[in-house]
Amino acid sequence: MHSRFEQLQMFGWNSDLESHFEPFDVRGSEPGRVTQENKHFFHVQTAAAQLLAEVSGKLRFEAGGREQLPAVGDWVVVRSRPKEDRGTIHAILPRKSQFVRKEAGRRISAQVVGANIDWVVIMTSLNQDFNLRRLERYLVLACESGASPIVVLSKADLCPDARPGISAVEAQFPGVPVHAISVLADCGLEGLAPYFGAGKTVALLGSSGVGKSTLINKLLGAEALKTQEVRVHDDRGRHTTAHRQLMLLPGGALVLDTPGMRELQLWGDGDGLHAAFEEIEVVAGSCRFRDCTHQHEPGCAVREALEQGSLDHGRYQHYEKLQRELRHLFLQQDRHAQQQERRRWKSLSRMAKDRAATKRKGG
Repeated sequence: MHSRFEQLQMFGWNSDLESHFEPFDVRGSEPGRVTQENKHFFHVQTAAAQLLAEVSGKLRFEAGGREQLPAVGDWVVVRSRPKEDRGTIHAILPRKSQFVRKEAGRRISAQVVGANIDWVVIMTSLNQDFNLRRLERYLVLACESGASPIVVLSKADLCPDARPGISAVEAQFPGVPVHAISVLADCGLEGLAPYFGAGKTVALLGSSGVGKSTLINKLLGAEALKTQEVRVHDDRGRHTTAHRQLMLLPGGALVLDTPGMRELQLWGDGDGLHAAFEEIEVVAGSCRFRDCTHQHEPGCAVREALEQGSLDHGRYQHYEKLQRELRHLFLQQDRHAQQQERRRWKSLSRMAKDRAATKRKGG
């Protein structure tokens, strides 16, 4: 590894990234990692400094959508202006993982919450916020991301017995590590240590008020992030994180803090859904008919498993709901693509007519 990039190793730089950077390694260009995203600017950590950078016009023009623009956690090629502590991002190096959701609102576009993540920590509290259906939705997107998911049940000190909650999550998500913690009571935190290894990137995701900022402050050993009390009467907290940011912990891990997500819509090709509900997919594979709808067909293994109790009714109903949501998303994407294509051809047609009219006038 080139010695001039050694300072970036603490941010996760490695030989694979260096090989991806080689085609861009020209005078004035250097690699950096996006540590914070604002509306139009990005904080980029290079080997020499932290820069405030904007996206080049060429990169913005060539991006097919928002997901092809820089996101927190991305490794980018930047040309710096050292005297101004500023720079311009000209390219994004290939991502090994990305946590993506549909952008909030009516727009049919993806939003990359974080890139190049090793572990996705899905946090929920063991008090009134505990919700298995919400955890399933997070898990679908985590499985889609390419990173490995972990479930952390926070505020164990507010729960008389954490074991039923742990058992419920383990039963629903076999194979996914589950940890119950209390930052205030300083219990269960040692179980998280293996995930926060030097050079690893860990994203904390969850609703507002579940204790993400409190956990990060504990890991940092300082009150770096603002925290607010959760309202007792409805267990709701306010957003204490205003934007996504990547922070280096004393032990060498990097943690991505995200604002609480009130709206988490699916995005992806369905692989995450299959992985998160693997036991249902396995049972469905035993149905007599390959295109079984699990409604009235004879020999339906899914309906039989539901009747026998080997498949959970609530979990299966949510699986069907998420399937319908993904199908609707695919239809919207297809419709949106068709509209975009029609607009493009109309624009090209107008340009051709304008050129023809100009030629006639000139003739």
